[in-house]
Amino acid sequence: MLLVILRKFLVLCIYFASVTKGANVTLKVGRGQIIGSQVPGSPVEFFGGIPFAKPPVGNLRLKPAVLTTALPNETFDATQFGLSCLQKGFTIAPSAMSEDCLTLNIFRPAGASTNDKLPVLLWIYGGMCTGSSSLYNATSLVTKSLERGTPVIYASVNYRLGPLGFPQGTEAGSRGALNLGLKDQLTALEWMQVNIGAFGGDKSKITIFGQSAGATSITIHLLGDAISKLARGAIIESNVAAPAFPPEKNQASWQSFVTSTPGCSSVANTSDTFDCLQTASQVAVMQGFLEMPGGSFGATIDGPGGILPDIPSNLEPKARFPLITGSVKDEFTLFTSQTINSTEEIRQGLNNSFSPSARGEEALTETIEKILELYPDIPALGSPFGTGNDTFGLSSQYKRSAAIEGDILVQVPRRLASQQKSKTGVKIFSYLFTDPDAVPMSVLVSTNPPPAAVTHTSEIPYVYGTLKNITDTAVSLSQMMQDYWISFTVSLNPNDGKGGKRPNWAQYTPNSEVVLRLDGRDGVKLIQDNFRAKVMAFLSSDPAVFDQ
Repeated sequence: MLLVILRKFLVLCIYFASVTKGANVTLKVGRGQIIGSQVPGSPVEFFGGIPFAKPPVGNLRLKPAVLTTALPNETFDATQFGLSCLQKGFTIAPSAMSEDCLTLNIFRPAGASTNDKLPVLLWIYGGMCTGSSSLYNATSLVTKSLERGTPVIYASVNYRLGPLGFPQGTEAGSRGALNLGLKDQLTALEWMQVNIGAFGGDKSKITIFGQSAGATSITIHLLGDAISKLARGAIIESNVAAPAFPPEKNQASWQSFVTSTPGCSSVANTSDTFDCLQTASQVAVMQGFLEMPGGSFGATIDGPGGILPDIPSNLEPKARFPLITGSVKDEFTLFTSQTINSTEEIRQGLNNSFSPSARGEEALTETIEKILELYPDIPALGSPFGTGNDTFGLSSQYKRSAAIEGDILVQVPRRLASQQKSKTGVKIFSYLFTDPDAVPMSVLVSTNPPPAAVTHTSEIPYVYGTLKNITDTAVSLSQMMQDYWISFTVSLNPNDGKGGKRPNWAQYTPNSEVVLRLDGRDGVKLIQDNFRAKVMAFLSSDPAVFDQ
């Protein structure tokens, strides 16, 4: 199941066109100057492809990013996005990818000065194996901040993906090379502490936000000490609480990558693969990346002193700053196999995803059987929710499986985090996105579009103001969501009273467990966070069973 997520993850690139280059804008950064551009027809300036670390190639390949705060040239051209990090199975052409990809992009109000000290919103994209900051155009978001009188700066970070960002196996563990992509994100934030002031930003007012694997990255960062010195708030969109395994779990994935890398296949089954990979050419590494048959590459338990020393439920989050967290109605309809047609397939898929369980195989088996009992094969109870007995020409097991997967991996972690954090006094605001005009599946996939309804990623165009499926209610909802997001960035509260009229978003507390339903047609309103209460209470009773 989780392999399907990593292979099928789709970022809505069609919504985020590249930035059109306008008149040049020159800015002094450190001892050099950087040339950006005015976004035509807008009050926004763009600076792209700014390196925050030394190129992770050669002997720096498969090592933690090395911070660089100086520009590579006395005059640096930042009028275009930088190259995307290497990835497979996505819409980015190989010519637009490179290992030398550790860069930032910045959208700011035109003419912002060092004295402005504007709040900053830093985006971490989703995907883990695919994605790029160049897919997200924040012109509308920054323009909205100006219109409401609360200007913000937007930044986005590229981080290493797949085997280069998330090496697997015992050798990676022994070499301290796990979770490099997560470390890239922290390095980018360190760069911002030094340089964001030159763009008019305030290094003490950074809010990190991300979706899917980007949201997962943030939840992992919240477990550690480092993030509290680098940011003051977070917005977590559809965190996928994938199981955290030790590095040896996905040894085969690592071997697949090494076998596919020219010149290194002979050492694929040894504990000495890094030396070969670090001396391989960039062309060879790209070939290995693109030709490996598959694999699972994500955040890995890296032991004491690491970024993820244990499964999250065994750890106490150290960052206690304000949060927005939320999910969409039908999280996993996009990822669920359309060919699934039996209870046994669901049972086996769950076992494959969460084994070995931190609670042992017997506990996992018992839990899976209880899940199958709590989620009967009744189409009206499945996802997409609220669609009655319609099975859309598929087996009824499709809707059953989509409901189970979405609840285990997204809905339950969102509710549990809201409950737990609110009990410790953390200011948290929770949402459920349900707008039916979200994303037509014909846009996302070319064949066999699933009956996805309000699926994973649906809210992103609303936040960025880049809707394709435009209705009056969708536009109104998008503007409202931008107001909430910007207000939180500026004041750590989504209810600053500025911008358009919108309902008050009440804080999630132990005495008032409420979520803001974001729906353009049926209205934005607070609802009790009690949907599917019985099944989700069971799923949240012991997250360690799912290695969460």
